[in-house]
Amino acid sequence: MDLINKAQKAVIDASCGISPDRLKAYKNALKIEEENDNPNAVWALEQMIANFDVANKEKLPLCDDTGIPHVLVEVGDERELPSSFFNDINEGIAIGLDNLPARPMAVKGDDIERIEQSCGLFENPSAMKPVSFLFEQKDDSTYGINLGENPDKIKVHLILQGGGPEIRAKTYRVFHKRSSEVVLGEAIDWLKESLSMLGCTPALPSIGIGRSHFEANSLMLRAMVHGSLDTLSVVEKNVTEELNKTNIGPMGLGGKTTVLGTFVNIGYQRASGVRVVATRPACFVEPRIANFEF
Repeated sequence: MDLINKAQKAVIDASCGISPDRLKAYKNALKIEEENDNPNAVWALEQMIANFDVANKEKLPLCDDTGIPHVLVEVGDERELPSSFFNDINEGIAIGLDNLPARPMAVKGDDIERIEQSCGLFENPSAMKPVSFLFEQKDDSTYGINLGENPDKIKVHLILQGGGPEIRAKTYRVFHKRSSEVVLGEAIDWLKESLSMLGCTPALPSIGIGRSHFEANSLMLRAMVHGSLDTLSVVEKNVTEELNKTNIGPMGLGGKTTVLGTFVNIGYQRASGVRVVATRPACFVEPRIANFEF
């Protein structure tokens, strides 16, 4: 029951809260837009900051699109998963979605009917099942974790992924030509295009670069979970600078702050002419994350 309670609370916390580093970044962005006399950008950022405050105090969703649950799990070397782990996490997420309440978005029907959305939607938010669980291991990627720090703990990260950024996301192969500038340049170009159509800026995009489509997306998701705007790398700062040159600005109204920052997670590579790159533009409420240990 304790695990169920922790999972359902994580749903609420992820949906209604914003991390300190992001809130600080929003306030810094507001100062920048005020100094550059961008009244539309100032207005948009003021509304966003007010939205964060109300959502946190009243425990209301940051956005009407309450997202699809994703679960990342770290297991210490001295721990084993309890037999009820998956059932308890799934039950806790279901309770959290109903208690939030989340927006009913799960589609009814068989395989074809779900694709065609021809049988309508379930009324209960908990019908929105989480995607498959992703278990993390220690590796040499940019956001590689060190499980040795908490060998007797299991840490669960819950992230809610909205539909708008998912529509604008892209995963594709890039012929690298032995140049990191070529690979990152492709990712920047994709993000420039998607951010111009997103509407919900400033964004916090994430990039994963790996050997397969699954790996690239896993790396990207891990960057969203573990990244911090307080500790951006040189690569991440350079990508952020390029994206802010677009002047798309908050809510697409123009301005200096199209993105707050960028998380880039570069994993293992193989001897090949190709790198697989995953990009997600995110939106002004993402990433929506909460975590707990037990």
